[in-house]
Amino acid sequence: MRNRDFFLIDALLLTGLPFLVLLLHAESLTLSQALMGTALAYTAISLALRLTIAYFAGLYRCLWQHASVAELERMLAAGVIAGLGAVAVGTIGMKVLGLAPMPLGALMLDSIGALGVFCVSRMGIRLAAARHRHLNSGRRALVVGAGTGGQMILRETQLHQKLRVHVVGFVDDDRSKQNQLLGNVPVVGTLDDLPTLIQQLSVAELIIAMPSARGTLVRKVLKAATDAGIQARTMPGLHDLLSGRVRVSALRSIEIQDLLRREPVVTDLNAVRALATGKTVMVTGAGGSIGSELCRQIAALEPSTLVLVDHSENQVFEIEGELRRAFPELKIAAVIADIRNAARVNSVMAALKPYAIFHAAAHKHVPLMECNIVEAITNNVMGTQNVVNAALDADVQHFVNISTDKAVRPTSIMGTTKRIAERIVLNAAVNHDKNFVSVRFGNVLGSRGSVIPTFMRQIMDGGPVTVTHPEMRRYFMTIPEAVQLVLQAGALGSGGELFVLDMGEPVKIVDLARDLLRLSGLEEGVDMDIAFTGVRPGEKLYEEVLFGEEDIRATNHPKVLRTIDSPEDERFMDGVATLIRNAVMSRGNIAGNGGGRHCRGAIILRALIVILNNRGAHLRRRNTKNLTDHPVRTAPVT
Repeated sequence: MRNRDFFLIDALLLTGLPFLVLLLHAESLTLSQALMGTALAYTAISLALRLTIAYFAGLYRCLWQHASVAELERMLAAGVIAGLGAVAVGTIGMKVLGLAPMPLGALMLDSIGALGVFCVSRMGIRLAAARHRHLNSGRRALVVGAGTGGQMILRETQLHQKLRVHVVGFVDDDRSKQNQLLGNVPVVGTLDDLPTLIQQLSVAELIIAMPSARGTLVRKVLKAATDAGIQARTMPGLHDLLSGRVRVSALRSIEIQDLLRREPVVTDLNAVRALATGKTVMVTGAGGSIGSELCRQIAALEPSTLVLVDHSENQVFEIEGELRRAFPELKIAAVIADIRNAARVNSVMAALKPYAIFHAAAHKHVPLMECNIVEAITNNVMGTQNVVNAALDADVQHFVNISTDKAVRPTSIMGTTKRIAERIVLNAAVNHDKNFVSVRFGNVLGSRGSVIPTFMRQIMDGGPVTVTHPEMRRYFMTIPEAVQLVLQAGALGSGGELFVLDMGEPVKIVDLARDLLRLSGLEEGVDMDIAFTGVRPGEKLYEEVLFGEEDIRATNHPKVLRTIDSPEDERFMDGVATLIRNAVMSRGNIAGNGGGRHCRGAIILRALIVILNNRGAHLRRRNTKNLTDHPVRTAPVT
């Protein structure tokens, strides 16, 4: 609207205003002859006065669709000055002209009305322009979930226009919410209606407003968005929101972790706090994927001191800096130490005397350890023995060893070393009556060197995405979920237990690759290929978290199970130690120098694989025969 239009509107409304207020004041539909003369004279003089003041105040030179507080102040000042002038005209002016003065009540109404004429039209234009910009500049979004999360998203998009999102509707499978209004925005359908609604409402984006949405729902939304060629985003996950790391408005693209979401983990915080709050807690491998997340979650439990142990100074530097920024009051001891150095481990443990230790330091890459057997043994076995011995000497009350599903019927060097590490912790717990436990779980998404970062790098490099075998399956869990359950298992332990985390159903690696291609906006076979390279040394097509039909017991937590196991006798463990020393002394497996699967060390380790698997089967049969306490579930984890 142009400024001359505002001039004409002002002139028209200000001409009729005095007659209207006089009629209201007289409470009549007609005016007396005396008042009519006063009204005509007053209208002519006040109209000229008000338009002149408005002109010199700049009210006809503003771009009102972009008006700010400065324009509002100018408009109010002009209205007040014009109002005072009109009062003078209606009283003194009318007497000078020999006419009846305007009633004081009518003058007050007229002045307020004139100010309203100036404000309403101009601010109306300002608000209409703002709404028009919001409707046209923001992406038209359909929000999945008409609950609390949906309300938060709607409020955030309305308050923060820089988000450039215009919510046009909600979808929810709750039939009772259909056709209802949520903040003046309708619930327009269910998930099954997404393809139709995207077309009907010209939707440019789908937003998942359910922080605990299951992976199946996320996958369905992603498919609808991909098929329509539009963007799909999600609000942060429940764990991120509860941790305070992100805000509701921090919408992000759907990630591979979202497609594997399960029911959120419910943690017994009181039990976990008893393990860490006000205590000195040590994390080995603190700079790694699992170790660093352990540090974050333990820091939130307010330990008296958090000890970060890792041999990588860069990784310790990074996690220490992050924790100091997030928890400025927390006392942190950053220790650069190699767990293979027994003297160093003993001195650190003796000086800091931790109450609880979470042992996450380990070599984990299966193919790499096949060619570096000495490193696998010295770190995963001897390093664990060093930490356990130092913990016993320092009278550590709780020890949680992070293990892996590759320790089950191991076929790899890495799996064998982790299986031996489990036995070391079990023997220490039983022989010394200590609350030392191991927690076994499968792959975690996004850890350094794992399959997801590898796939992402291959996609960025232009492909192809490489998968070892079309039937290769793995158990997967997000890092925060795994760490929550590790903490819960640590709180549940009484000593000697081997806990197994419920990893859900195994996932085909090739399906993950296809999901990542879809998330990247690529189509398999058209934009990028998936190449199968063959199973690598030491790998299995299917990983297990239990020894077949291994006997397990339920715990107080539905996602944490406990296996039945027995410690090894001293003579057997001495024999294992001798074999390990011989494997280390062989030193024939230097990667690239003729070592590997056929060197003397590898042969010794593979003999250990057979011994441990046969020994484990014998002990399980003995346990099953003698078991009389507690109901036992004899089924694999599902």
